[in-house]
Amino acid sequence: MKTLGYAILGLLAQESLSGYDLTQLMKGRVGNFWSARHSQIYPELARLEDGGYVTHRVVEQRERPDKKVYEITAEGLSALREWVTQPPPPNVPRDELVLKAYSVWLADPEKAARLFREEALRHKEQLAHYEEMRTWMERERGEDVRRADSPWFAGYAALRRGIIYERGYEEWCNWVADQLEKYMHP
Repeated sequence: MKTLGYAILGLLAQESLSGYDLTQLMKGRVGNFWSARHSQIYPELARLEDGGYVTHRVVEQRERPDKKVYEITAEGLSALREWVTQPPPPNVPRDELVLKAYSVWLADPEKAARLFREEALRHKEQLAHYEEMRTWMERERGEDVRRADSPWFAGYAALRRGIIYERGYEEWCNWVADQLEKYMHP
């Protein structure tokens, strides 16, 4: 099964969803750490259904076409439980800004410093967004965010990873910009 299949199963383990709902969650709740296009989700749902990992029911709607609402099966839940404890394949690092930093010694220091300050600001803004989400989760879900058997814990754990990432990336961008600015104005 593709990793996207497990991402879909993870969402369906929490609630029954339509393909449209899954697409929206891939843009929102899950989109901060995993992405998939609309055109990828529906074929993957078909593969999951063919494999017995999900099933669907048709929901009639007024003034709209009927929609399929998907649910995870016992087999899907079992596959997800097994997958979640398996080590992931190694990440292939690809970070264009780090690649630019590798050659920044060739750049105009003022332009380069500006680029890194802008990137730091972008990460600072994302960090602020994540911190707002953290505050909301802790206020609205209380201890559920710390209970390892809660779906809220899973979202909270992913959010904490995002917070650490954004904080570190912002710090690194500012450090690079500081070094470039020191060079410009010794």
